[in-house]
Amino acid sequence: MSLSNSLLLEIKTLIAQAKEGAIRSVDHHRTVMYWHIGERIFNEEQQGKERADYGNYLIKYLSEQLQPEYGSGFSVRQLERYRQFYRIFPIASTLRTQLSWSHYKLLLSIDNEDKREYYIAETAKNNWSVRQVERQINSQLFERLLLSNDKESVLAVARNEVIPTHPNEIIKDPLILEFLGLKRESAYYEKDFEQAIITNLQDFLLELGNGFSFVARQKRIHLEGDEFFIDLVFYNRLLQCFVLFEIKTHKLTHEDLGQLQMYVNYYDRVEKVAHEKHTIGILLCADKNNAVVKYSLPEKNNSILASQYQLYLPSEEQLLKEIRREINILNQNN
Repeated sequence: MSLSNSLLLEIKTLIAQAKEGAIRSVDHHRTVMYWHIGERIFNEEQQGKERADYGNYLIKYLSEQLQPEYGSGFSVRQLERYRQFYRIFPIASTLRTQLSWSHYKLLLSIDNEDKREYYIAETAKNNWSVRQVERQINSQLFERLLLSNDKESVLAVARNEVIPTHPNEIIKDPLILEFLGLKRESAYYEKDFEQAIITNLQDFLLELGNGFSFVARQKRIHLEGDEFFIDLVFYNRLLQCFVLFEIKTHKLTHEDLGQLQMYVNYYDRVEKVAHEKHTIGILLCADKNNAVVKYSLPEKNNSILASQYQLYLPSEEQLLKEIRREINILNQNN
């Protein structure tokens, strides 16, 4: 690249960054303005709270006066939303500059305070777009993490108060892969499933979560004349280790676990360097028997995990049922 072209690229980058910064600044000021409007409406309501339906009257009156001049952003529904915004976030200094009004508008629909706090922290940390936040909420990300962690641990990781040290703090079970566009009633070859992941790699990384980066596909290993191929290799900078994925479109077997264990052993002994943690292997399977997983692996296994995939978004009822089942299993073990 010539000097002039390099300079031109630098200047274009500076212009793009300045535009993005200006848009973020304007949107944050707009968000703060909506918060102050909500505060004024709420405080005025409290002064007239002895009057029946005063709040409804007040918002309707304000909308009639403001909407003709300032547009649909001051409809009755929007003014009610600004009031709700203030009530849920009563301290202006807690508003995150990384979150736009569109983010907050989406998060207002979450009633559970812990759940809402989790998505706010993760959005700010990962710079999620509104579409990405919506997808994470719809895929019940918070609830899925609770299947293998307690609430305090999930929130602590989201707030950056602790660095994950165990794969269960990051790896989800099940993994929701609706973005692959595969029909759950159909049969697929593992190579087709793998190709769908590569085609939708950005969405797959988003589903995997914090700290993942893609390393290799069909990683070839050579063992004294025999060749083997690891489906997908990732690296997680938080856990500081390689993460190997083997894809099985059938129900998990103990032979599958043994194959993955061999790959993990190879990476630990050949690829891993001194400062890195032990390799993690994840068997991504269509179905699994938890008892087979339990008795096929050592008691203190921390390196091999089996995660079932789903090609559709789960309902809240499904997740709650699964959480109750996991709680019952824990109670029985204790």
